[in-house]
Amino acid sequence: MNNYPTSTGLKKPGKLQAIAILALVDGILSILAGIGWLFTICLAPIGIYSIISGIFALIYATKLLPDVPTVRQPNKTVAILQIVNIISGNVVSIVAGILSLVFYNDADVIAYFNALNGQQYDVPANYQ
Repeated sequence: MNNYPTSTGLKKPGKLQAIAILALVDGILSILAGIGWLFTICLAPIGIYSIISGIFALIYATKLLPDVPTVRQPNKTVAILQIVNIISGNVVSIVAGILSLVFYNDADVIAYFNALNGQQYDVPANYQ
């Protein structure tokens, strides 16, 4: 049974909820790490990047967390920003970014976003 549009509304796949929670936690940790880096004169640019990456992750997480998200497509840019945030030493960011990219390619998540956009999507039988 699919988790897509029903008569009562849309039901999000668990992996999409996991992406939202990972982005929320990563956004908070990235902002805190960025503030810490700002206090060091030499590494202030790394702190600025970490704060910007954290803000983007928080904004995306708040749009993805409601039962019916306001986003209509996966935001792979935020996941890539999270992976690049390893330059600030934030290991949580790289884990969150990689898991987000993997979860975006899940058949249920793809079908859910297509259902949000009103498109029909049939998962191939050999899709993994």
